[in-house]
Amino acid sequence: MSIEVEVLNGSESWPIAEPLFKEVWPPEVVQTLPWAGIVFAHADLRVLVQTEAGEAVCHVGMYRREVTWNGRRMRAGGIGGVLTRENYRRHGHASVALNAAIQTLKHEGSADFALLFCEPQNAPFYMGRGWKPFDGEIYAEQPQGRVRFEAIAPYVYELRRAPRQGTIDLCGLPW
Repeated sequence: MSIEVEVLNGSESWPIAEPLFKEVWPPEVVQTLPWAGIVFAHADLRVLVQTEAGEAVCHVGMYRREVTWNGRRMRAGGIGGVLTRENYRRHGHASVALNAAIQTLKHEGSADFALLFCEPQNAPFYMGRGWKPFDGEIYAEQPQGRVRFEAIAPYVYELRRAPRQGTIDLCGLPW
């Protein structure tokens, strides 16, 4: 089977990604996850892996954000909404999509580091691809105001530099 990998505008590509989200993370599943009830940002860009028929089978959301690390302004390239249709898992699609996202961030040159959040069972996947745990505090915006974001663990990927400790303020919604 042939696949196609594209980096697309986040808002414009939502109609392609939405059925995948509904299948992998239906509301009844999301309610059981550690991040249930959290309001997330919308992706600026999306890496979509699609079949030749145009069916999305894997997604990686990309976010561009000015954040602060220990009060110092930095540019973060966020990675979020990484998901693959169940019958397409373990075929390398998520690795391909994640690599495309990192290469896009590197090519743009607009981010000092990449940052993602993941559940414990997914950490080995990311760590095997060069992501390092961030040992510090993360703050993000939510409808009730600025909160410490602890629902899922943060991991960083060095583009120019990658903070490993301290305090990161996402200066907006998490991704």
